[in-house]
Amino acid sequence: MKKFVIAALGGTIAGTLLSVQVAPLLAEEASKPASVYQELDLFGDVFRRIRGDYVEQVDDKKLIEAAINGMLSSLDPHSSYMPADEYDDMKVQTRGSFGGLGIEVTMENGAVKVVSPMDGTPASAAGILSGDFITHVNGESLMGLTLDDAVDKMRGPVGSEVTLKIVREGKTEPFDVTLTRDTIKLTAVKGRLEANTAILRITTFNDQTFPNLQESLKKVAEEAGGIDKLNGVILDLRNNPGGLLTQAIAVSDAFLDKGEIVSTRGRKPEESERFNATPGDLAQGKPIVVLINGGSASASEIVTGALQDHHRAIVVGTKSFGKGSVQTVIPVQNDGAMRLTTSRYYTPSGRSIQALGIAPDIVVPQPPAAPETDKAEDTPDTRSEADLRGVLSNDSMTEDEKKQAEDERAKAEEAAKLRLEDFQLAYGIDIIKGLAVAGQTLVPVDEPKAAAKP
Repeated sequence: MKKFVIAALGGTIAGTLLSVQVAPLLAEEASKPASVYQELDLFGDVFRRIRGDYVEQVDDKKLIEAAINGMLSSLDPHSSYMPADEYDDMKVQTRGSFGGLGIEVTMENGAVKVVSPMDGTPASAAGILSGDFITHVNGESLMGLTLDDAVDKMRGPVGSEVTLKIVREGKTEPFDVTLTRDTIKLTAVKGRLEANTAILRITTFNDQTFPNLQESLKKVAEEAGGIDKLNGVILDLRNNPGGLLTQAIAVSDAFLDKGEIVSTRGRKPEESERFNATPGDLAQGKPIVVLINGGSASASEIVTGALQDHHRAIVVGTKSFGKGSVQTVIPVQNDGAMRLTTSRYYTPSGRSIQALGIAPDIVVPQPPAAPETDKAEDTPDTRSEADLRGVLSNDSMTEDEKKQAEDERAKAEEAAKLRLEDFQLAYGIDIIKGLAVAGQTLVPVDEPKAAAKP
């Protein structure tokens, strides 16, 4: 059976299949003190009292689920019980794909509003526009439903048809659009080119993350004119809560040629595992900067720790969340599952970041957004020698040289604008530029010296 192992904040995590049966448990406990049976009797007594005496009639199923969840959540903040619907949602999240229409929606004044259609999806092909309102699905009104319930009605088997009633600004009457559901893949990595630097924003670690990373870097390199034209790569892991452990390993391996990526150690020594890098570096040795903050957790910290310990990347930002444990999602009866903490993970140097987080190599807080000010007061005096009447011409520069100077000035102004929009990202780009000017590259060192391990 398929095994999933996930490392994430609050929960998208892994699993092995297991059935829970009471008889083997009781047999195992037969040699232990009778207190175990007394506690089970206590649970049964409390359950019967609630069913019989509570002021309102209770749902037995919900009561038992709450008891199971209470037992799991008492262990640590990341262990919990997932009912069938929540478990299904988790599987969709980790797969990163589902049968649907490809529409990002939100709720506005009780109505479902289209934020944007995804490129290359049925919604995009059918002409669904940002700002459209969806009032009905297959003739059934969405008013009064939660956003999750409305989304569930639009999802379905690949190849099946669904009819949406659309209300659009500028149209006097609502109209119907019939679409055929297709496989929709969630985008886990978005890439762009900024000042000859590849910016790769990784939002989650699901089954699509590593393929998205490869594709995004390839497209950005093509836009730059080839991978050799890039001066470096920035991995933006800010506010990334984590995800699949396998994908964290794959992303780390993408930029490492050798050495340990991460190790996991559970309750039993024989369950310990070590994951190593394989030859090949997608960035071909070019400098890498990793951006993190307090929202970077678990799988994000695995990638950051691996690249930092191997001196393959400079880590910039603020201290990460500090979730150093791995959960296993174990399906149980009634189509639900339990999320159980089964191991801790350690970076290549042997450090656990549990409750500590990863400290950046360069601490760079993100300044709060500047308040709106009067434009006249906020605009500096931009007059220069060139604006003066009767100014002497510069006869030492050709027209091409003047154009080059203007282009460089425009790039500098763009960089200054980026500092106002995203100071941490701009700082990372400046580091990449500095390394490029100095002709330096960041390459993995030998296996990091391991710290003392328990």
